[in-house]
Amino acid sequence: MKFGKKTAFAALVAASALVMAGCAGGNGDVIEEGGSAEGSGDGEMYIALVSKGFQHQFWQAVKKGAEERAEELGVKITFEGPAAETEIAQQLEMLTAAIDKNPDAIAYAALDPEACVAPLDQAASKDIPVVYFDAPCNGDVGLSLAATDSKVAGALAAEHMAELIGGEGEVAIVGHSQINSTGVERRDGFVEKIESDYPDIEIVDIQYGDGDHLKSADIAKAMIAAHPDLKGIYGTNEGSAIGVVNAVGELGLEKGKLTIIGFDSGAAQINAIKDGAMAGAITQDPIGIGAQVVQAAYDAAMGESVDEFYDTGSYWYDANNLDDEKIAAVLYE
Repeated sequence: MKFGKKTAFAALVAASALVMAGCAGGNGDVIEEGGSAEGSGDGEMYIALVSKGFQHQFWQAVKKGAEERAEELGVKITFEGPAAETEIAQQLEMLTAAIDKNPDAIAYAALDPEACVAPLDQAASKDIPVVYFDAPCNGDVGLSLAATDSKVAGALAAEHMAELIGGEGEVAIVGHSQINSTGVERRDGFVEKIESDYPDIEIVDIQYGDGDHLKSADIAKAMIAAHPDLKGIYGTNEGSAIGVVNAVGELGLEKGKLTIIGFDSGAAQINAIKDGAMAGAITQDPIGIGAQVVQAAYDAAMGESVDEFYDTGSYWYDANNLDDEKIAAVLYE
């Protein structure tokens, strides 16, 4: 991951940061999708956040964390994203519009790490600090990333899959993207862990459903038909995993016959775990991601140093630990 020379960039914004120092009062206003905010002409710091989407509960939890930290800091934020995580063009339009508003900082979660390079170069040319959350853009302008270490999380999913299927057999993956970094790294972390530590487990298929539960269900049904000895399927995000659960239900398979491991949280996955349709899942800390990226954006706008990577953690949850205090704190419905 490249985030550029944060010291040099911070120097570019230091002068304006001196002007803004002490003007962080306010109510932490949040402007919803479709709203507008123009720079910080009213003396209040303004941070524009552009996420990957709104279709999953994950992004609502990130938004909640961002709102809470914005209120604590007394800054104004906007938080918007396309309706689906396949809508790259729409996300880029939102990013361009955000840059045109001349915010004090931009926080961005990249759907396509290449397509965002040019607009973020434009942000840099306007001395607008850029920080990332969930997934970075390629290029050299980003100062920081607040995210889950997705390869570590994928490896954690692999460890639990191996344990649950007895260390041998055929498994498959229904991924949500082979473009953005979260999809790639959650897949690679799983694959690399299986290949290095579990020689008696074979990954027989990897396909992509764009995080859409209907498309993911069709993929899962085809996998099950093609591999009658399949023991488990790993879904790399909320929509992927629920698609697999729905496929098993539509095929009338006995709950637990196929080990399903998901990723993220949300009511549908929690309920699937409670009723035995899903073995467990990996959750992130989306509220923590939202809070941390707003903090990083604020610090960067103030000319302060920021870390290149803030790992907000990943956790296994299943029916045995759903009520544990630490796990409950990072689940969302």
